Amino acid sequence: MSKGLSSLNFQLIISFILILSLLLVGCTNANNEEATSKGHPNNTITIAWPRDVGEMNPHVYNPSQLFAQSMVYESLVSYQDGGQIKPQLAKSWEISDDGKVYTFHLRQGVKFSDGTDFNAEIVKKNFDAILNHTELHSWLGFITKIARTDVIDENTFKLTLTEPYYPTIQELAVVRPVRFLGEAGFPKDGDTSKGIAKSVGTGPWILDEYKTDEYAVYKRNENYWGELPKVEKIKVKVIPDAETRVLAFEKGDLDLIYGEGVISLDTFKQLESTGKYETSLSDPVATRQLVMNTKTKQLSDERVRQALHYGFNKEAMVEGVTSGLEEKVDYILPTNLPYTKDIEAKSVKYNVEKAKSLLDEAGWKLPKGKTVREKDGKPLEIELMYDSAESIQKAMAETLQAEWATIGVKLNIVGVELTEQVQRFKDNKFDINFFSNYGAPYDPHTFLNIVASEGFGFNEAISAYPNKDELIKQMVKVPQTTDEKEREQLYSSILKSLQDQGAIIPVSYIKKTAIYQKNVNNFKFPANRDEHPFTGISIKE
Repeated sequence: MSKGLSSLNFQLIISFILILSLLLVGCTNANNEEATSKGHPNNTITIAWPRDVGEMNPHVYNPSQLFAQSMVYESLVSYQDGGQIKPQLAKSWEISDDGKVYTFHLRQGVKFSDGTDFNAEIVKKNFDAILNHTELHSWLGFITKIARTDVIDENTFKLTLTEPYYPTIQELAVVRPVRFLGEAGFPKDGDTSKGIAKSVGTGPWILDEYKTDEYAVYKRNENYWGELPKVEKIKVKVIPDAETRVLAFEKGDLDLIYGEGVISLDTFKQLESTGKYETSLSDPVATRQLVMNTKTKQLSDERVRQALHYGFNKEAMVEGVTSGLEEKVDYILPTNLPYTKDIEAKSVKYNVEKAKSLLDEAGWKLPKGKTVREKDGKPLEIELMYDSAESIQKAMAETLQAEWATIGVKLNIVGVELTEQVQRFKDNKFDINFFSNYGAPYDPHTFLNIVASEGFGFNEAISAYPNKDELIKQMVKVPQTTDEKEREQLYSSILKSLQDQGAIIPVSYIKKTAIYQKNVNNFKFPANRDEHPFTGISIKE
């Protein structure tokens, strides 16, 4: 204020009063702006994300971000805790006795964000746009089995398959591609694979502001048919660097950081230890696994695979590497997924002497004066491949290298880029590889589909199993079952056999982390791994 007075060169007192009043208004505005940036007068939650949210097209994949797509677009059904499928845009449905026909009764009174009606015609239009590019979406099992789509009446839609496929209802809960775009969002030629006219959905959020690679602001859909979000806006700042995200959070520029790998586990623990913030861990979203290629001569013997499992202290490794945020596991899939709760697979406990005994039985002896076992003059030498950008995989690989050395196994560890890791796995150019399942709502059926598929690594991983052919037949049969008890028995038999023969070693549960400011309330991770968590969240002023 004194700066304004010192520069006063006017002689009329009225001018002084005018300038003084303008300065006071300026100060008041500045104070209001500061309150807006530090407080939440607009009831806004600000988060950071490593990359741009994408074009907000419900029918395509990267670079569109799953959480953002789920804010704007909805599915016929939703995946909830314990694998329960609940109504969403469909209020109810029936499945024919032969498992081929799904009749959906749509929720009435639902409107898109532009005020147009959601009905069976627009459901069919979305399905048809997706089915015009089946090659893009064939990874989703039921897509290639769709025989026809029919509008029965304004609020009834029928989906007919060529064969029974029980996971259809579960796959309809995934975030993409079967979510629904309003009429105004379709391009003139109807081909959404090339882009959309604008983002028009039925979801609780509407894209309000957007600047590529900088930010996106979503405002609450005030006419939303379901539970109205507690906050008015979600601002997503694009901050690619993890350290920069953390600094912005500590400064108070962010209310929330959540997700998988968005910040390191060490940083999460460090921030948690300050007591300044609230934290949450999700239920298991996937199992971290070691997959062994049984076509590799050293790993073709089940006793060697079992010896490797007995030969490392899983609990200590997981605790040490993840600071206790992950937990060691005994089963190859999380037990919060459907059909996984009662699997009676072998639980392997750390036992160095048992590991050595199994290797001796398999003919791998430790020559006097040497540190690596040999058989027929060849050393017991194996390679473990890991994602070089994944610090947890790297640390676990180093731990396994040290622990297996004590039982006479030479483990060579090699870090590669993720794309190379995936390609080498598919090409069967690996001995041992890190892998994790897809989680909810994809598993357990997607995991079995992958294991049964040629050219994805798993098929080769179980090639030495004596019952491989029978296992593959069972895996193919599971999705076709219409009898619930038969399905449960098949899953139990398959998952037990896959694990007990040692080609897939469960290591730990992967979990999502969230850290948020003290005034953020009611944060909860959704059961669906890819859904947004924002509907119930609120701000305490």
